[in-house]
Amino acid sequence: MGEFRVSVDSQTHALPNPFFVVATLNPVEHHGTFPLPDSQLDRFLMRLEMGYPDEAAEREIIVRQRLVNPADALEPVLSAEEVVELQQRVRDVHVDGSLLDFMLALVRETRRHPAVELGVSPRGSLSLFRGAQALALVEGGASFSPRTSPPSPFPSSLTGSCSSPPPPPRAAASPRV
Repeated sequence: MGEFRVSVDSQTHALPNPFFVVATLNPVEHHGTFPLPDSQLDRFLMRLEMGYPDEAAEREIIVRQRLVNPADALEPVLSAEEVVELQQRVRDVHVDGSLLDFMLALVRETRRHPAVELGVSPRGSLSLFRGAQALALVEGGASFSPRTSPPSPFPSSLTGSCSSPPPPPRAAASPRV
């Protein structure tokens, strides 16, 4: 997807620019869906876990959709050309070298930590970098550094890393009889 083409039945198809994918995952059932292999999760820039709304929010959802679905009234807020322009502006955002060093140290640690089965790939590193640039742009800055941008957590392809299953518990030492 990052190469702006996909292959289906051995045929390659060019994708429009801009192009993005929104995917959902139901971890309980996979009827009609196929979970991605862990090695392909880094093809997504972000992973958001929403959970369930609290009771008041769920009530509001039901009340608002009693007569009409709000999605039916959605209007575009940007043209495709404006999205492409913003994507270029993201690339122009400077990232402080010390922050880049921190990102790389974080990524390297995912590759060698014993609790992580599959560390972040180079594609994931780039996603983390681009996410920092995009966050700085959204917050109104032309650069991202520890001094100018407060640490704001944002989801990224660090989700491409997979935790190893915990080791089996050790059998308790049996007393000698």
